[in-house]
Amino acid sequence: MDWTQLTTLAQLDEVDAASQQKPVLIFKHSTRCNISATALGRLERSWTPADNAAHAVYHLDLLAHRDISDAIATRYNVEHESPQILVIRNGECVHMTTHLGITYADSVAALTA
Repeated sequence: MDWTQLTTLAQLDEVDAASQQKPVLIFKHSTRCNISATALGRLERSWTPADNAAHAVYHLDLLAHRDISDAIATRYNVEHESPQILVIRNGECVHMTTHLGITYADSVAALTA
């Protein structure tokens, strides 16, 4: 996956701007969590080059950037969880999934809905 790493709060404005053109996926990942590693691996193994061309995807290491995770929860009115997928469309969260509910099929369906 061609991840853009979320490392600054200002990038959330970038996410909102990009989501005006096409839905954006944010993956909130805990590097210390086996469930998070499993969900990330399942998603990455199924992701295709065509998916990279069609979708903007952002990756957040929430242990390194808890401030950004907190800002995401506030901005998009979601409860903090990990792992967590959010799909942002027109600056709003339109889909959220957590833990082993994160699948490639559901993520792509939410991006293309």
